[in-house]
Amino acid sequence: MSRVGVLLLNLGGPDQLEDVRPFLYNLFSDPEIIRIPFPWLQQPLAWLISSLRAEKSQKNYLEIGGGSPLRRITEAQGEALEEVLGSHGQEAKVYVGMRYWHPYTEEAIARIKNDQITKLVIFPLYPQFSISTSGSSFRILEEMWSQDPSLKQIEYTLIPSWYNHQGYLEAMTDLIKAELDQFSHPEGVHIFFSAHGVPQSYVEEAGDPYQREIEECTKLVMATLNRPNNYTLAYQSRVGPVEWLKPYTEDALKELGSQGIKDLLVVPISFVSEHIETLQEIDIEYREVAHEAGITNFARVPALNTHTKFINALANLVTEALETEPCTFAQVTHPVKNMKMYPQERWQWGMTTTAEVWNGRLAMVGFIALIIELISGHGPLHFVGIL
Repeated sequence: MSRVGVLLLNLGGPDQLEDVRPFLYNLFSDPEIIRIPFPWLQQPLAWLISSLRAEKSQKNYLEIGGGSPLRRITEAQGEALEEVLGSHGQEAKVYVGMRYWHPYTEEAIARIKNDQITKLVIFPLYPQFSISTSGSSFRILEEMWSQDPSLKQIEYTLIPSWYNHQGYLEAMTDLIKAELDQFSHPEGVHIFFSAHGVPQSYVEEAGDPYQREIEECTKLVMATLNRPNNYTLAYQSRVGPVEWLKPYTEDALKELGSQGIKDLLVVPISFVSEHIETLQEIDIEYREVAHEAGITNFARVPALNTHTKFINALANLVTEALETEPCTFAQVTHPVKNMKMYPQERWQWGMTTTAEVWNGRLAMVGFIALIIELISGHGPLHFVGIL
């Protein structure tokens, strides 16, 4: 008889202030977060950034209680999912594997092996796929599968993305409706979708489907919501020497303020759990930007967390994955389409977008600018919301 397991994947976050620096080091040691043309410099750069940014990041975590709630929420999601699956007649053990902090993906895999799981659903808690989120976790797992003969005995399947699942869309719109109806004139509220960003080159050169999936997801949410509200999609990240997905959230808020928008409802479209990007970046930093721009009524839709419809949607996705043809690492990390997963990607030299940044003397100028941006706090640190 099969012993079924579900592995929930997430970014992870520091549980307490002393965890911040090592968490940052783990984060920026990942070449999917910072892609540089000098692999040997990855870890020294990660050490430098984490050492210089730790104090400022700790102050931001103090603003939300001294640590990230992500582990607690993700584990609660796992417990709720296990219970719902059981009530549907599908016995399964749910595990949580974080990419950059405890419980690490490696720790979860060790427990899966110890429990003698024979069938595993690998489920990233990122609705939209990106090579820097789900892709990074899949890459590590693929390496583990290739090096550990015992893992080859486990029948596995991946859920690469699920932004268009009806249950997820309904859970999102439930939360949006509840917040809209708190306004005196709900139909006049501008809905503001804010997603984390990725470098434009990830989309244009590496073939990352993230932007397309975010845009499609936003349209599907609005169609499911079926309200007349106007809406905007923007991205919470930018980096100095290269372009990131636009419009940037800060710029978009200022533009809406200049248009006379007063009532704004922010929807964190790429996050399913409360963490530093929602609790500190949106609730504190962007709220201040909005108020300065003249947006007087600023509200945010809470993250899905353990919303009943959301957990039911996760359970349905697991059931569907178990009943359909398995999706393998090769299908996701080595697709036929032109998507370049690090380290399979090789830096292209010549007249390309990447080359414009890195070629010749511009390569050194761009690289120095990148380091300055990272250290000053206006770089990929913003991408994962750890400022």
